[in-house]
Amino acid sequence: MMKQKSTFIWVGLVALLVVIAAVFLGNRLLNGNGSLLRNVQVSQREISPNADGDTDATSISYEISRNATVSIYFVNEAGDRFFFREDKARGAGEYSVTFSGVVDPYTLPGDQIEGEILARLLQDGRYTWVVSATDEDGDTETQEGELLIVDADPLLPDVRDFALDKTVFTPNRDGLDDRVQPVFYLAKDVAQVRVFLQMPDGSEEHISEFEGVVEPNAEGWHKYDYEGGVDEGATPPPDGTYPLIVIAQDLEGQQVRVEQPLTIQFGGVPRVRVVSPPAGDTVSWENTAVPLCGIFTFTLTVENYGTTPIRTSGPMPGTMYDSDWNYNTLGWFTKPGVFRLGIGFENELTNYPFRFALGRPDELEVIDGYTYLMPGARATVTGSIRMVDDFGDRNPQTVWAGLIHEDVQVVNAYERVDPQALTVDLPDEGNRPTCEPREVPAWPVEGD
Repeated sequence: MMKQKSTFIWVGLVALLVVIAAVFLGNRLLNGNGSLLRNVQVSQREISPNADGDTDATSISYEISRNATVSIYFVNEAGDRFFFREDKARGAGEYSVTFSGVVDPYTLPGDQIEGEILARLLQDGRYTWVVSATDEDGDTETQEGELLIVDADPLLPDVRDFALDKTVFTPNRDGLDDRVQPVFYLAKDVAQVRVFLQMPDGSEEHISEFEGVVEPNAEGWHKYDYEGGVDEGATPPPDGTYPLIVIAQDLEGQQVRVEQPLTIQFGGVPRVRVVSPPAGDTVSWENTAVPLCGIFTFTLTVENYGTTPIRTSGPMPGTMYDSDWNYNTLGWFTKPGVFRLGIGFENELTNYPFRFALGRPDELEVIDGYTYLMPGARATVTGSIRMVDDFGDRNPQTVWAGLIHEDVQVVNAYERVDPQALTVDLPDEGNRPTCEPREVPAWPVEGD
C-alpha cells in the first residue's frame, strides 16, 4: 500500500516537471530565453516611397522586456548608416512604427540645396535594417533583415531664392516699412509649408501667404506677408532680431528648412488720445460767433500713451486756413499711416478738411527724415480758420475735432470731439464785405 502511494507521488512530480519544462521551452521558442529584444518584425521587404499609395511604407514592430534605449537604422551596401530612430528611451512593452523611407538628414555628392535638410528619403537600393536595444546595464541586443527601396521620389522639397523685401521693418502703422514680404521658389509640389518668426522661447509667430497665381503648396513662386499682428490690434514681438524660417515638407515626409534674419524696430500699436482736462471742455474753442472774414480758433492737447512713436505731418499747429481751403490746398496731401488732428463740420466735402500736425517742431522728434510724437509725450495743437463764407451752407454750423489715422481710420474714441455750434455773423447781401485775399502758403519742400 505504501509502495503504491509513493508511485503516485513520483508520477505527480514528473507530470509537474513536464508542464514546467513545456512552458519554459515554449517561452524560449517564442521570446528567446529572457532576451531584451523580442519579436522584431518588418511587414514589407520592399517599399516604393513616392506617395502613389502603393507600398509607400512598411511597419516595424518589436518588443523589449525591460527599460532600454532603442535605435532603428538602415545600412546600405557601402556600409553607410542611416538612422530612423536613434537612442530613444523605451519602457518594457510592445511597439510598432510606420516607416515610409524617411530618415535623419544626410547629403549626397552634387547636392545644391540652398537650405538645410531636416529629413530625407533613402535612395533606391538594398539595405540591411537593424533594430538595436541597450538596457540600463549596457547590454545590447540587435536583430536585422533586408529591405529593398525602389522608385523613391528623388526630388527634395527645395526652397530656392529665399529673400525678404526688407531686413528691418517697423510694424507700427506709420506707413513706413510696416510690412515685410518673404518670397521663395518651391522646387516641387509639397504637402505643407510653414513660414514663421521664431521666438526666443521656441514658439512660432505664424506668417500668412499672399495668394497669387500659384496655388499654395504648388511648385513656383510664393509670396508671404507679415505685419506683426498690428492689423488686428495685436502687439508685435518686442524689438530685436529674429530668424524668419520656412519649412517645406513634401508628400513623402522629406523636409527642407531655410531662414533669414529679420529685425523689428519701433514695433507696437499706435495709441494716441485727445487729453481731457479735469474740468472744462476737451477742446478750447476761442469763440462761437465770428463776423465774415473773422477768425475762429481752437486749442487742445494730444498724448502718445503707447510704446511706439507716432508719425505725424504738417501743416504745423498755428496754421490759419481760409474756410474755402483744405489740407490739400496747402500741399499736405494724405499720407498713409500718418496721424493728424482734424477739424470737421456737417456737410463737409472733404472729411476733416482742416488738419494739423500733432505738435510743434520742438515737441516732436525727427527719425530718418520723418516726424514723430514719441511715447509718453504730450503736445499742444492749435489752429484757426478765417471765415470767408458761411461754410457748409449752414449757419450756425456745428464743428468738432477728431484724430485721423490717414488711410486707416478716424480713431473711434476721438471722432467728433466736443461738437460746437459756430455762427458766422453775416450782413445783408448788399453790405457783405470782400475778405482780403490771402496767398496760399508755399507747399512743403520735403515730403513730410
